Amino acid sequence: MDLVNFESILSVGETITVEFKSCQKGAHDDLYETISSFSNRFGGDIFLGVENNNTVTGVPHNAVASVIKNIVKMIANPEVMSPTLYLDPRSFIYEGKDVIHIHVPVSSEVHSYKKVIYDRVDDADIKTTATSAIASMYIRKQKIFTEQRVFPHIKDEDLRFDLFPRIKQMAINRVSNHPWANLSDKEIIQSAGLIGTDAETGKTGYNLAAVLLLGKDATIKCVCPTYRTDAILRKINTDRYDDRLIVETNLIESYDLLMGFAEKHLWDKFYLEDNISISLRGKISREMLVNTLMHREFISTYFAKFVIERDKMFVENANRASHTGELTPEKFEPNSKNPIIAAFFRNIGYADELGSGVRNLFRYARRYSGKDPQLIEGDIFKIIVPLDDNYSFDAESGKSGNDSENVTTNVTINVTIKLTVAEKRILELLTDNAELTTTELAEIIGKDLRTIQRGINKLRDNGLIARDGSKKAGTWVVKTDN
Repeated sequence: MDLVNFESILSVGETITVEFKSCQKGAHDDLYETISSFSNRFGGDIFLGVENNNTVTGVPHNAVASVIKNIVKMIANPEVMSPTLYLDPRSFIYEGKDVIHIHVPVSSEVHSYKKVIYDRVDDADIKTTATSAIASMYIRKQKIFTEQRVFPHIKDEDLRFDLFPRIKQMAINRVSNHPWANLSDKEIIQSAGLIGTDAETGKTGYNLAAVLLLGKDATIKCVCPTYRTDAILRKINTDRYDDRLIVETNLIESYDLLMGFAEKHLWDKFYLEDNISISLRGKISREMLVNTLMHREFISTYFAKFVIERDKMFVENANRASHTGELTPEKFEPNSKNPIIAAFFRNIGYADELGSGVRNLFRYARRYSGKDPQLIEGDIFKIIVPLDDNYSFDAESGKSGNDSENVTTNVTINVTIKLTVAEKRILELLTDNAELTTTELAEIIGKDLRTIQRGINKLRDNGLIARDGSKKAGTWVVKTDN
């Protein structure tokens, strides 16, 4: 273990992929629960001899060898860890104390400890007993996209070939010389990758993507019985709903129905972009609804939702998560959950290039409500867009004469540095209390530790803050003027 890297880990503390254990009296059940949860989620690093408050107390020197031996023995015992694991715990010395480091890679299997399955949520190991949660775990570990599942018994009469004239026209509207214009219906199906071969049986047929995009309602219900999107208006009757639409048809017509629901219940505020009137309602609704239709995990039993409330609207859907936490344009990594469906949507103009949706959401949500949206990655993916019927970007920008995406802070003479809202808040908090830790900052601001650490690094790199004293006993010095 690189000591510089270890110190960096200590400064951040426990996260979804980092766990500290005291281990003063040997390894206990909670260690193996963490090994199980790390294996089942994203992997991670466990450090024995470190307290929860990031203090290194060390493992008793004469016990290091026996602790490592017992750990290896326990995780290789099928009665304890199933399936068994092979890990390579190693010890190192930090400030004269023994620390044991265990790197746990993400596994292709679902592992249980003493017949109990654990999952990692934030910095906690959670016992998983619900069938749906365990099913989601297995879904995450599948090696193929579920949209590629082949159904050899699905025939042409099970699909909506009457949609193809519209599909061709949509493709042409997007690109005038689109190749689909001169293809037959069956050639478009082949070109779009909607026919596949089952690698195990060798049988060829329509895949799940084809059924969801083009299937008749009865066909979709047969293949994917829990597929549906529940659109709900909940402004006056908050306990139940004011309006509701259950959508269970193909993805192409689902988009139309859900956009119609949004247009019915959301204000379309005036907004000019390059002297052209732009529908903010349409821009935001499109990105939210395309995402929930295009990137969901369709074989999950979790119903997708589109909910409009007084102060916010949100979509949520089952997801095959690559990590957990809040996404921002800066740390978002495009990852198509259903590449066949995503490509089809791009061809007919429902979606743009991968990753543009996040940028558009942040751009237009700020103009629609004056606030940033939230994108939360996990087994349930969620997009939350704040609503404020009284906000007008046109009126606000007229007052300020400013259309800035970032908060601007003058920190030295003739120097202007653009800061995010979170970074500005860190600066303000440290100005008031120079002893705040990253954990305390994260709790106050409501961001994860990685976001806070990234903000601190940026402020320090730009000379806005400095550390006076050690990492644990020191304080922050805020340099806001010369």
